[in-house]
Amino acid sequence: MDPFLERSFRGHKNTVTGVAFNPNMKQLASASMDGCVMVWNFRPQLRAFRFVGHKAGVTSVCFSPTGNLLASGSKDQTVRLWVPTVRGESAIIKAHTGTVRSVHISDDGRHLLTASDDKTVKVWVVAGQKFKCSFNGHINWVRSAQFSPDSRFAVSGSDDKMVKLWDVERHSCVHTFFDHTGIVTSVKFHPDGNCVASCSADRTIKLWDIRSKELIQHYPAHTDIVNDIGFHPSGNYLVSASNDSSLKIWDLREGHLFYTLQIHEGPAMAAQFSSTGEFFASGGQDDQVLVWRTNFDQAEPDPFSAASGARGQDAIPSAPVATATRAERPRTAPTGPRPGADAGEFPNVATGGRVVDPREGLHDKTRGQTFATRDYMQEEAAVVAGGGDRSGGAPLAAQERRAVPQDWAVPGGMPERVASTLEHMVRQLDMVTQTISIIDERVALMEEKYSKLEDFCRQYLGKQMDGE
Repeated sequence: MDPFLERSFRGHKNTVTGVAFNPNMKQLASASMDGCVMVWNFRPQLRAFRFVGHKAGVTSVCFSPTGNLLASGSKDQTVRLWVPTVRGESAIIKAHTGTVRSVHISDDGRHLLTASDDKTVKVWVVAGQKFKCSFNGHINWVRSAQFSPDSRFAVSGSDDKMVKLWDVERHSCVHTFFDHTGIVTSVKFHPDGNCVASCSADRTIKLWDIRSKELIQHYPAHTDIVNDIGFHPSGNYLVSASNDSSLKIWDLREGHLFYTLQIHEGPAMAAQFSSTGEFFASGGQDDQVLVWRTNFDQAEPDPFSAASGARGQDAIPSAPVATATRAERPRTAPTGPRPGADAGEFPNVATGGRVVDPREGLHDKTRGQTFATRDYMQEEAAVVAGGGDRSGGAPLAAQERRAVPQDWAVPGGMPERVASTLEHMVRQLDMVTQTISIIDERVALMEEKYSKLEDFCRQYLGKQMDGE
């Protein structure tokens, strides 16, 4: 099955810069340049929490492994540790002398890693918010940093175009990777801890083996800056977000592009999988937060299927928002592992994969707008072994340009009367969704006015007390 858009969250007033799932799968957090951290509750009866405290744009969010803490980094040079409840209590860490670009809590929940424009990466003890150590070595802004799954190592990426691997206990740089030709925007550890991935303004994604210190995969990934990447918990897939407005799913076992999703209206800034791999989320310059059902990983059981019982109350409620058309697997055989590689290692170079626009027949249920479509399977990924410009890809052969099968116009070949009834139901759901969205916006406006009135009353009472 194909990725399916489950939910669309609107509430931010500026670019969404980061997204993170709570491991308990009851919440999703998002960071934005509007200075707020939003915590979206998946239970329909619970409204979103808006955490206000940072004095400038928020750049990154990360939940602790237990989900009882939420870290956020900001351009105000601070880090806040929030309790993700309606009260939104937080502790503040005056972490750096420059913008905090990245925050990450270790898998054991004991340490916090921060990266900053002051060219440093710092480690903090979560309990008591105490400083532990600093990694110095980058010569420009550090945009991203993450602990390894066992917390023994850390990786960082910088505007100096370098990716550095750090030994956390020895506080030293183990290795530096110099392969990127542009600023490094995001770095991530593979779930097995044996390799790291990075994305860059040079439009590529690269994977290195930290044992051999060798580049094992290279993807000419997008047509513009790649802003974020995230591993599927199985380690078999990678999601990427780019300024070219697209999200892409990469099959790391075969070494090719798997899906292209284009639904954000403007640059896609963030994308991450949930801890279970059943969902992934994205955020962009259109101020939206989108939650997708993964679907394509057939190896994982679907907890919402009939065989798994009824849908739990804490699960993400399904909404018929959008679906993605199937992207066929490439006919070109993938490049095999490099000579001498371990069994099961990834192919060393990305190979040709077919890129399709998944917006075929998509509807944005929040706005009731139908997206423009392209011919089915019109594009092909220009992913050339050994690198190269994406624009240099060969066009599809004429016999491979196949139209949508006729019976796909009505899913499953169902009778036209049933299809018409379903379309009517979808239109009614559109109206309900729009109405709820308008009500939510009005409630948010009233909350903002109430907050201003509360501040005014406090100031007035303070002046009265000073006068007495």
